[in-house]
Amino acid sequence: MGIYINPGNAGFEAIINGEYIDKTGMIALINRNMGKAKNLICISRPRRFGKSYAAQMLSAYYDCSCDSSRLFDGFEIAGDSSYSTNLNKYTETTQPA
Repeated sequence: MGIYINPGNAGFEAIINGEYIDKTGMIALINRNMGKAKNLICISRPRRFGKSYAAQMLSAYYDCSCDSSRLFDGFEIAGDSSYSTNLNKYTETTQPA
């Protein structure tokens, strides 16, 4: 049985401890579209191209049940103005204002 609400950041931490190519720029795109009328984003990738990694990254970034700043501080998203505004601020069911 899996954890569906607030899965934490352990999955992403395990990923970045291996060979990880920074794809945190995707988070800035999502942050820019939060709260807008057209806020739906489709993240589509071919088979075996990192959809699970992206999901773990997004869970670690948005999940309010943990502190993920040490995991993201060295990546591209840390330089974006929306970084600290949205980091660990949401539950899976939270709707941004």
